[in-house]
Amino acid sequence: MKKLFLLLFLVLFSICSFAQSRYISVTTKKIVYARDGGVCRCCGSSLNLEYDHITPFSCGGPNDVSNIQLLCKRCNRSKSNSCTCKIHNRIVGINCCDGSVTRARSSTTTSRKSTSTSSQCTGTTKKGARCRNRTSSSNGRCYLHG
Repeated sequence: MKKLFLLLFLVLFSICSFAQSRYISVTTKKIVYARDGGVCRCCGSSLNLEYDHITPFSCGGPNDVSNIQLLCKRCNRSKSNSCTCKIHNRIVGINCCDGSVTRARSSTTTSRKSTSTSSQCTGTTKKGARCRNRTSSSNGRCYLHG
């Protein structure tokens, strides 16, 4: 009886863990590779390619074809959990805090100069991570978290 319970527990645990993992299926990888032409969507390099979440996984981004793109290792590491490649100053994703959609291969740079004293928002994202927006509001929350 104990062995059966243990086996059932392990199966259920592995299913739950798999559903919330960063695992990207082989089929999804093949589709994304073909769609992106086997080159980085930021700089066009074909070396050291990695599969990147457009909306970061930490912000609830899914592992499906519409949310995966090819980036070279250098651009992907530079992008990190944001939407901008800091090496090439190109927007290659979606801002996980406000959900604003941006186009890949954009050459628009965003400046984050602050004219008043501001602090990081005390709100949280859908995944429970701390919001990365800045606010000067007296309640310490950005416009998304009111």
